[in-house]
Amino acid sequence: MGTWGSGNFESDAALDHLSIVVDRLVTEVAEAMAGDPVALEPDEYWGVAVPCHLELLHVLAQAGYADDDLPEPGVVEEWKKTFMAVWERTIDNLQPSPTFKEERRSVLHRTFDQLADAARQS
Repeated sequence: MGTWGSGNFESDAALDHLSIVVDRLVTEVAEAMAGDPVALEPDEYWGVAVPCHLELLHVLAQAGYADDDLPEPGVVEEWKKTFMAVWERTIDNLQPSPTFKEERRSVLHRTFDQLADAARQS
C-alpha cells in the first residue's frame, strides 16, 4: 500500500476505506428504495436517512472523493420519483405547517437533483 501525502485520503488504505463507505451509502439507499415503501415515509428511519445519505454522497463528490462510485444519474432520478411519491402521499398525515412542507419539498428535490448532477459530471 502506498502513501503519497499527509492528507487523510492520500494513501491506498484511506481510499479503500472511502470506497467502502461510499459503497455502503449507495447500497443502503438502493435497498431502501427497493424495499417496503412504508420505510420511506417522512417519519420513518429511511425517510430521514435516505436524504442524509444522498447529501453525504454529494459532499464527497464535490470534494472529489466519490465521483467514480456514484450511481448513474438515471438511477438517482428513479430514486427521486419513488421517494417523492411516498413523501407526497404521506406528509399530510404528519400535519406539517404549509411553510415547512414547501421548504422540505424544496430541500428534498435539491438533494436528489444535486446528486444526479454530480453523477452526470463524473
